[in-house]
Amino acid sequence: MFSAINDAAFLAARDAVRTGDTARLGKAVAALPVDYVLRPWADYWQLQQQLAEDDDNGIAPFLQTHEGSYLAEKLRDDWLHFLGKKSDWVRFQREFSLLSQPDIALTCYAAQAAGTPQKVRTLWLSSQELPAACMPLVDQLVATGDLTVEEIWQRVRLMLAAGKVGAGRTAAAYLRPEQSFEHGSLEAIAVDPNCYFKRLPPSFAATRRGREMALFALQTLARNDLLAAAARLRSLEEKLPSADTHYAWGQLARLAAGRHLPEALVWYDLAAETPLDEEQTAWQVRAALRAHDWGRVQRVIAAMPAEWAQRPEWIYWQARALTTLGQAEKANALFLRIAGQPNFYGQLASEEMGWTVRLPLQAPPPSPEEIAAGEAHPGLQRALELFRLNMRVEGVREWNWSLRNMNDRALLAAADLARRHAVWDRAISSADRTQDAHNFSLRYLAPYYDQVTSETDAQGVDTAWVYGLMRQESRFVTQANSAVGAKGLMQVMPATARWVAKKIKLANFHPHQMSDIETNVRLGVSYLKLVLESLDKLPVLASAAYNAGPGRARRWRGDQPLEGAIYAETIPLTETRDYVKKVMSNTMYYHLLFNSTPQSLKARLGIVQPAGARDVVDTAVQDLP
Repeated sequence: MFSAINDAAFLAARDAVRTGDTARLGKAVAALPVDYVLRPWADYWQLQQQLAEDDDNGIAPFLQTHEGSYLAEKLRDDWLHFLGKKSDWVRFQREFSLLSQPDIALTCYAAQAAGTPQKVRTLWLSSQELPAACMPLVDQLVATGDLTVEEIWQRVRLMLAAGKVGAGRTAAAYLRPEQSFEHGSLEAIAVDPNCYFKRLPPSFAATRRGREMALFALQTLARNDLLAAAARLRSLEEKLPSADTHYAWGQLARLAAGRHLPEALVWYDLAAETPLDEEQTAWQVRAALRAHDWGRVQRVIAAMPAEWAQRPEWIYWQARALTTLGQAEKANALFLRIAGQPNFYGQLASEEMGWTVRLPLQAPPPSPEEIAAGEAHPGLQRALELFRLNMRVEGVREWNWSLRNMNDRALLAAADLARRHAVWDRAISSADRTQDAHNFSLRYLAPYYDQVTSETDAQGVDTAWVYGLMRQESRFVTQANSAVGAKGLMQVMPATARWVAKKIKLANFHPHQMSDIETNVRLGVSYLKLVLESLDKLPVLASAAYNAGPGRARRWRGDQPLEGAIYAETIPLTETRDYVKKVMSNTMYYHLLFNSTPQSLKARLGIVQPAGARDVVDTAVQDLP
């Protein structure tokens, strides 16, 4: 039974933490009963505040009482940072072994505690920025000569290529003064690379510093004017060592592929002798797909490290390439590796094998004992209370942590528990994790069915597709608000909502109505229909437009017809690329659940026609936001 008094005290404790009011926090915590379900959170906040005041009394007993919980992991993480800063290595090592998911700073503190500075080498040679906890290890390697000048330059190059000027300068500080960069020189290049090139001395390539500055300037220029950067590189090729030239072409090729420029594959050929990172390699495959260069698709994927090549997308496209090249037996062996997987490429691979995509056999419902175990789970109890108090961020973290190490039966019981409490996103998330026992009715929940179908039926829009999109947009959280301001089930942007409301003559519309289920669905479905009609009635294009805007969706078409799957895989924005594939995959399962008849994903994706005469858009939708 809920207690308004206890809830008020708990929320007062939360507010006191947010404002840093230690006295109010203590008073609020003291007012909570020891057996109040969310009391551990209040105790955690109080201990966290103590740590901020350099006091770690009471932490060990809390960890012992709540061992294995999300809050124990979080407090131990906080405590380890506290101990690491104090170089209290005895207690640090004892507690570190009990932490499940250490961050980079704690990993570096652990290396300091163990006296193993070499542990930082992998981090140094990655594109990650290093926290202060890692720098004493770097200092040790430099002092002993175990970090070479070449490795220092490697990190400088990595950081500058990623546009992280500050991190690049930090790395360069380990070089001798005469080797490093002059004050403000990198920052000036970042602001105006053309100005740098105008003043480029003829002898710039005589030093490593000069060459790295030129490469950084090329990369900076390329972000705004790729063809100008390529022309500049050609003018410098005779002065640069071949390894640097190949490296630069590799950087430009990646950018060209992401912008769908025809020069991309030529530039990849010019970079043939430089090692390509995973992102560069992926985009060489994507550029080859758009060019229908199946031989290159096959060669590039075949040359990938095993870790990259095992991803479903590359298994599928390698198989497709082999099919086109007349190697059907090898292709089918690859298709078989992913066919049946419940994802975009698993579905496409199933179709290539001639299989019908169907729902897996549904697992028996949770038993009374399994239901009781889920309801009694302390972490799930706390999560449900947090959701009830509209503390979604904390509730999601508590819930997700509680699912760790659950078997399929326990996951399905947790999913059913969330469904019964109308916490749709956690029901889906829990059911999504099962490995062998599945319930796709929980994985692909369809709440608000009457409100949604009344709108989709009225407008003639595919209900399965709308649900596939909503599942990806909001997981059916009606109060969902994105970082950019999108709201509600269909995550409609305020400006889009106003535009659609005007277009469909929705009387007396006010932005606060976007949280209303029926209004949100009406606006979202209306916009989706308008987008669909303006983009050849292809859901793959309309899905991309819904996420990234109609203008981008149009620009991403090719100069020749593209399979819908190739269009989806070559979307430049990672978020939109993943979004479109998931929406289309979701749609297949919703169609099965709603109609009990399979469809072809490949047919649903269709063929995306090139830009041209088809771009003449009805005046009613040509100003689509």
